[in-house]
Amino acid sequence: MRIFVPRDAVSLALGADLLANAIAAEAARRGVAAKIIRNGSRGMFWLEPLVEIETPEGRTGFGPMTLADVAGLFADPASHPKALGLVEALPFLAKQQRLTFARCGIIDPLSLADYRAHGGLAGLERARGMSAEAICAEITKSGLRGRGGAGFPTGVKWETVRKAEAPQKYIVCNADEGDSGTFADRMILEADPFCLIEGMAIAGRAVGASQGYVYCRSEYPNGIKIFNEALAIAQETGLLDGFALELRVGAGAYVCGEETALLESLEGKRGMVRAKPPIPALRGLFGQPTVINNLISLATIPYIMAQGAEAYASFGMGRSRGTMPVQLAGNIKHGGLFETAFGITLGELVNEIGGGTASGRPVRAVQAGGPLGAYFAPAQFETPYDYEAFAARNGLIGHGGLVVFDDTANMAAMARFAMEFCAHESCGKCTPCRIGSTRGAEILDRVVAGASRPGDLDLVKDLCETMKFGSLCALGGFTPYPVLSAITHFPEDFGGAALPLAAE
Repeated sequence: MRIFVPRDAVSLALGADLLANAIAAEAARRGVAAKIIRNGSRGMFWLEPLVEIETPEGRTGFGPMTLADVAGLFADPASHPKALGLVEALPFLAKQQRLTFARCGIIDPLSLADYRAHGGLAGLERARGMSAEAICAEITKSGLRGRGGAGFPTGVKWETVRKAEAPQKYIVCNADEGDSGTFADRMILEADPFCLIEGMAIAGRAVGASQGYVYCRSEYPNGIKIFNEALAIAQETGLLDGFALELRVGAGAYVCGEETALLESLEGKRGMVRAKPPIPALRGLFGQPTVINNLISLATIPYIMAQGAEAYASFGMGRSRGTMPVQLAGNIKHGGLFETAFGITLGELVNEIGGGTASGRPVRAVQAGGPLGAYFAPAQFETPYDYEAFAARNGLIGHGGLVVFDDTANMAAMARFAMEFCAHESCGKCTPCRIGSTRGAEILDRVVAGASRPGDLDLVKDLCETMKFGSLCALGGFTPYPVLSAITHFPEDFGGAALPLAAE
């Protein structure tokens, strides 16, 4: 009897370790030969801990499980009050197009044999028979763009590093997942770490890099532990084929999600933004040509190399090719990770897939792209989930996070929070970000308190323009997105004085 009990951070927080121990004890008490496999999460967090039992028809799910539900697993599973039926048939999973996350929740994350049995290493094996130029061309042809937020073509970045002449080149994975409501990086670290290792090894072959680093935030101790265990297995088995790889842990500064601040931190310095040029692709880590990709970008590489660029590019719309792991969070009924091709509408994601608000109240706003992403009102829910479509609405796809708010949210307070967040997280190197965010928070304090002065919102708009075009990096440059979108779409929370944006 094979029983799957997840060991991701969400399930552990809900007592999954105690649950696994209780299941093992109950099986022993009944004389049942049971093998408990600690898998990663399927990404349906409202059902965690989600226990699965392998049957001839497939894996049957039970959740959310508690200790009181354990005995029923061995009595009559079919009539168990937490029985969900075949997990793969659950609508939330059945509607997805899982490419990057195809193995998450299915395999034992620390079994290389399990990883290989589910298609792992096929991409690396193919890459070993190709030239570096051909690998870069394949990634370019796939249309893969950076999944960290900027959406820059991955193949172009790789080709730039490949052509650069230097004695040493590096691959750096940005796993500093700091956006509120995002957890895709963590899910890969916990559920399919070999996928990231394989992707980085392929990237190393493509550009001629012999050293790689994964930069992860300290707030992910469970993911760090699992990844390091997987890395040790990869090193012991010779999987990396001469490519040196190690994980470094950051101290939790949000600005270190910006690529140049990340490099400074990786070099042992204070995490502060570098002025560009030179770009990291030419002068990055320790002054050498460096590929810096988001974790999801690198974890997608094995699929592209195994199935071919055309297979990946067949998903999506326009210049947004492939799939995106949309992370549904906030006040939402069905929070979790939903991987789908670009082109689905924002309304479908929030209302149909996410099930609307958890509170049962009307949706008032959705923030897309993290704490510095724009707010979308229900009137904009027909917007396709696509880089260009979002940009046309002054929005950002970002790392794929969607945070939902119901009609009790005060949008002036949310705009004020964006300024406060920027002021708190600013590295302090540039004046627009360091000073502009502080002044912006002060002005919005007056607005929230109902004591605004004439011209305050015009001053906020002026500050936002200065921050957007004068900041050294996206921390200050993106802060105007939530502020201006809140003022534009919810003017009643700001005293009724709307500031129309050009694209609207």
